[in-house]
Amino acid sequence: MSVSKSFHLVLLTVFALIATAGLFVEKKQLHQFGEQQLAQYQQSSQLKTMDAANGKAFYRQLAAEYDLQFFQYIHTDDNELSYTHGSLDKQGNVITSWLNIDLDDTRTYPGGRLQVRLDTSQLIDAALNDFISWLLALIAAYVILAIIFSLMMRKQAVSIGYAASYIQNLSEHKYTALEQSKLGGQFKPLAQALDNSRAQFAQTTANYEKELVALNKEAYQDPITGLGTRQKFTEHLDTITNGKNSRIGILAIIKATELGSINQSQGRAAGDNYLAKIAEIISDCAVKYEHAQCYRISTGDFGVIISDITLKDSQQFLAAIKTHFNEYQQTINADSIGHTGLVPYQQGTEAVPLLTLADAAVSIAQTLGPNSFHIQEKLNGDELYGDTRWQEAIEDLIQRRALKFYVQPISPCRSEVQVYKELLARFYNSEGKFLPTATVIAMAERHGKSIELDKLVILSTIKMLLEDPSIEGAFGINISSASAMQPSFVAWLKDILGRQRHIAARLVFEVNEAGLQTNFKAAHSLVHEIHSVGSRVSVEHFGMGLTSFKFFKQVRPDFVKLDRSYAESIDVDTNNRFFVKMMIDIARRLAIRVIACGVERQEEKLALERLLVDGLQGYYIAQPQAFRNKGGETASN
Repeated sequence: MSVSKSFHLVLLTVFALIATAGLFVEKKQLHQFGEQQLAQYQQSSQLKTMDAANGKAFYRQLAAEYDLQFFQYIHTDDNELSYTHGSLDKQGNVITSWLNIDLDDTRTYPGGRLQVRLDTSQLIDAALNDFISWLLALIAAYVILAIIFSLMMRKQAVSIGYAASYIQNLSEHKYTALEQSKLGGQFKPLAQALDNSRAQFAQTTANYEKELVALNKEAYQDPITGLGTRQKFTEHLDTITNGKNSRIGILAIIKATELGSINQSQGRAAGDNYLAKIAEIISDCAVKYEHAQCYRISTGDFGVIISDITLKDSQQFLAAIKTHFNEYQQTINADSIGHTGLVPYQQGTEAVPLLTLADAAVSIAQTLGPNSFHIQEKLNGDELYGDTRWQEAIEDLIQRRALKFYVQPISPCRSEVQVYKELLARFYNSEGKFLPTATVIAMAERHGKSIELDKLVILSTIKMLLEDPSIEGAFGINISSASAMQPSFVAWLKDILGRQRHIAARLVFEVNEAGLQTNFKAAHSLVHEIHSVGSRVSVEHFGMGLTSFKFFKQVRPDFVKLDRSYAESIDVDTNNRFFVKMMIDIARRLAIRVIACGVERQEEKLALERLLVDGLQGYYIAQPQAFRNKGGETASN
């Protein structure tokens, strides 16, 4: 039962009890007045002086003085002198019957007996009127109290409703200021509690929002570049695919083609700086367009989506990126910075074909020279795209023998140690523009051209040394693992080197450890055959495989070039120092020279020298330079 109903029930009960008590009071007063009236009648002198011989005359005398309900005089001897008037019964309602009192008087005279009952109608009517007045006053008081209580309950309901609404708003994370006037009086503690809860919830929500922003940033913002992640890029593509309006725009894919080379030669920190700078350039060029969104969609790939832009206007965006890439290229002395492929789209375009077209555009841009871009409008079957374009580009450079050599020396740590200079091949297209080396090698392997490419490098090196006697010293040549594991290639190499043994003695063939470890038998055969013609073998990125020490015993190369991760912070990394020292000790017993790569700081150089490595290579030692003979001519093919 509600408070309001309970209050009214209690109030009705109380007023009923009060009314009942009032009725009893009226009855008590009625008895008092009746007794007074009866006493006054009994003391009347008429009762003593009247002639009681005639009953009717006696009645008239008493009736003139008193109101009689019942009169009866019974003469002792003569019934004719007897007289009766009125009745002992009195009609009335429940209340008057309950209030009724009997004022009887019976007395005996010498001639008869008198019985009288005084009439109490006036007394009862007066008592009843008093009770009705009292009852009306009670009803009026009840109505007033009920109205006051209802108003109070209404006000309380408004306050409770406001409190409930406020709590609901808190559950919906709405933190409007509390109106204290609506929760005053007895609700003041509730108002204070709600206000405190609001402040705490607001603070907690603010903290959660900060954490959510941080998590969202971590999940959807690339930590190195600050751009959106691949997931956000995919979501954006979905809006293009599922869109039903006629909006147009462009999708640009920018490939950071030098990332692998920079990571290998300068370290991952330099690679991260390289990516961050590319992201900065892309953002600066895209900020001019209102609906541009930039993303890092893979390790070295960036995506830019610009809505509401025509293909003609997008050329300014591409030109700006190329200009900034060219400027950045000069500052870091790299072969290139990145290549851009661009395709237009219309709302509703499928994502997969769009990305395929953009990837093809990037591949074409890579064949056009450093920092080039290419716009691909559509695929019509008559043009060369992606892999096909690369296949023809590689075949073309092999046919033209289009490569130039750069050289990076290795510094010996002791005078008795004989090391070599590493030759780095750079390939260029028909326009004389350099192509990204890592992409050329990867595409050559994909299209089965790696052996031809390695043969080109080897033959070009032998030709250069034969034609220019002024070139002195030993030189390292990189050959792919795919070629090194092929018996036919090894036989060809042995045959070529066997014809020029004086040149072969100056060559060191560098092969990646991971590739050699795929086939120990083939790796052992490679080293044996190369040694048989007087050349030497160097294993690069050494120490990353799980079987590196087994490799020492079975393959026995002449040099191992430690992976650059071992040189990184070796001055403070005790674990690196322990592993490097262990590898040096084992290699020394097997007469294998250990070369540390990726040396970028003086502290790293000094720490490695103390560990007694045989040679050092890295940007701190010497940067790659275009190969020149003593006459100052650039070595090229």
